[in-house]
Formats: sequence, structure tokens, C-alpha cells
Amino acid sequence: MQRIALVTGGTRGLGRAIAIALRDAGHRPAVVYLRDTDAALRFTDDTSIPAYKWNVGDFHACRLGVLKVAYELGPVDILVNNAGVTADAMLHNMTPEQWWNVVQTNLGSMFNMARQVVGGMRERRFGRIINISSVNGRKGQAGQTNYAAGKAGVLGFTRALALENAARNITVNAIAPGYCDTDMVAAVAPDTLRSIVAGIPVGRMGTPADIGRMAAFLASDDAGFITGATFDINGGQYMG
Repeated sequence: MQRIALVTGGTRGLGRAIAIALRDAGHRPAVVYLRDTDAALRFTDDTSIPAYKWNVGDFHACRLGVLKVAYELGPVDILVNNAGVTADAMLHNMTPEQWWNVVQTNLGSMFNMARQVVGGMRERRFGRIINISSVNGRKGQAGQTNYAAGKAGVLGFTRALALENAARNITVNAIAPGYCDTDMVAAVAPDTLRSIVAGIPVGRMGTPADIGRMAAFLASDDAGFITGATFDINGGQYMG
């Protein structure tokens, strides 16, 4: 059955792969982006998936954006909260702006987006909410107290929201990716990247498609008995 799916941070990296996997599974996805309009236009040309521009860290912008998606495509039955940013620094050097920008985008957006769609899901008695966390939200990472805190918060948010909505046939799950071959990871210094890969038992980074396949499964009817779970897709780097 084709359902409307919305993926935040969806024009590149993991979000792009998730949107494509949902499309290939028979759904009708749309993506949300913030900054690079040219890249979003190229994404839509390449995939035929529409892209909408708004700041997921802004509750009012999320309300208006989701209303526009619902008007143009239909009510959202699958939400993938993928948008995320980094602003790395050791805590003793971190500015309040670095802290709050990362926490508001990576964790605050979970509330901002889920709040817009969960009521409709409850009325229709169906929904899939998939929240993207991180291996560093599971194990911590020096220089990323803001990022790790936000991504760890995603896991508590996921479990609580799953409990609130399980009886309404709405599942809420999290994916905690390890290091994947994306633009964000490509910006890491080569020596640091080699050290990271050396610490991954399977001996390589993941691919965005690895994450896309899991998201597509969690969005499917076959995953209807899975809720409140976190899936660690990290090549064995962290085992919860």
C-alpha cells in the first residue's frame, strides 16, 4: 500500500538513501531541507521526490510545512526524523550557541515534527515514526557532548512515544547508524578516518543504503510488531 512518507534532512547522505528506499518500497516520499536549494532541485530532478524547505528546529515552520505537504500530497503516515547537525568542541571550549543549535536541531526537531503528524496518525489508527540517532549517542564521543546528548535523547523520546501510541497501531523506532560514507564523514581528517575504520570490526564504513533498507523495513506492514526499539547499524563498533 502506498503511503505518504516525510524524511527530514532528506536531500543528501542518509536522508537521501532513506527517501529513495521508501520510494522503491512503493511509498510516496517527500523530503525536507534547509540550506542548499540547488542541491534540492538536483535531488528532485534525479529522484522525482519533491523537496520542501523549512527549519525543523522551528516549531511554527514545521506546522506550516507539514500542512503544505498534507495539502499537496496527503496526510503523513510515515515520518523519518533524520535531520542533524554537528558543531564539535570540547565542553570547556563549547559556546552556548554550539550547544543549543545542535540540541535544538537533533533533538528538538523530534518534537517539532512528530507533534505535527501524530494526532492524524492516531485518528487514522496507523503510523510509522522512525528516528535517526547515532552510534555516538549510544557510546559517547569526546568533543561531541552536544551531539551525543541530543542523539541519546532521541532514544528516550522514541521509547516514550512508542508507549503512548502502541495501542493506536503507531510504531516508533530508532536507528543508530555507525560511521557511514557520507559528506559529513568525508570532512573528517584522513588520519582520524583511518583510525575510525580500524575500530569497526567489519573493517569498513557503512553505506547510506544500509540505513535506507532498515528504514524501509520499519516503515512496512511487516514491522508492525516492532516498537520502542533501537537498531544499531554500525558494523559491530558498538553492541548495546
